[in-house]
Amino acid sequence: MRELSIFIDESGDFGDYQEHCPFYIISFIFHNQECSITEQVEKLDQFLEYNNLKRHNIHTAPLIRKEKSYKDTDISLRSKLFRQLFNFVRSVDISYKTIVVDKRTYKNQMDIVKMITKELSSFIRNNYSFFQQFENIIVYYDNGQVQLNKTLVAIFGAMFGENIDFRGIEPNNFKLFQAADLICTLELIKNKLSCGKSLTASEQKFFGSASKLRKNYLKFFEAIEFGRKIRQDLSLKS
Repeated sequence: MRELSIFIDESGDFGDYQEHCPFYIISFIFHNQECSITEQVEKLDQFLEYNNLKRHNIHTAPLIRKEKSYKDTDISLRSKLFRQLFNFVRSVDISYKTIVVDKRTYKNQMDIVKMITKELSSFIRNNYSFFQQFENIIVYYDNGQVQLNKTLVAIFGAMFGENIDFRGIEPNNFKLFQAADLICTLELIKNKLSCGKSLTASEQKFFGSASKLRKNYLKFFEAIEFGRKIRQDLSLKS
């Protein structure tokens, strides 16, 4: 049975617009389970275990800002953790889609839900032939936002019926969920830069500069964005 895994994470929430949190971002990672990632997962796990971080969930936003569990972690190890997760993403065969909600435009929860529903439904319809390849589609989400959870169940359920399976998730058990978190973090920074904002002091220290961030990280993610990745895969097969 051909199975597609979809790992979903988010940055921000459905709350009112605030200057420090202008966006709500949802990332979707798509993984054809016929493409094994066992070797890549084991390599990342070995790195974590070597650094006494066995079963650690790499959470990139606090990693960059030196917050929460990383408040006593020096920048050398934090940078290594970030690069290891980034290299993991580079080494596996996945694609992704992001939905970016600018809360200056969508000012209440109902508007945000409508926007997400419209964009996600349109994305699935426009790529329905891709999804039809799979007999089973498994959606992994940690149920962080009740509104998003209800929206996902409604849309995927309506589109795929009995072929869809929703599963809760423990982030430390799934590297692709951590990859979705990484994409959310970088997408948030990219959108803030596009609005004319500068890197924060912690981001500046972590990445060096906006140009280095674009060159070293953002440029790669453009190549595995869903539409480009699918077109690239089709061209390789032809």
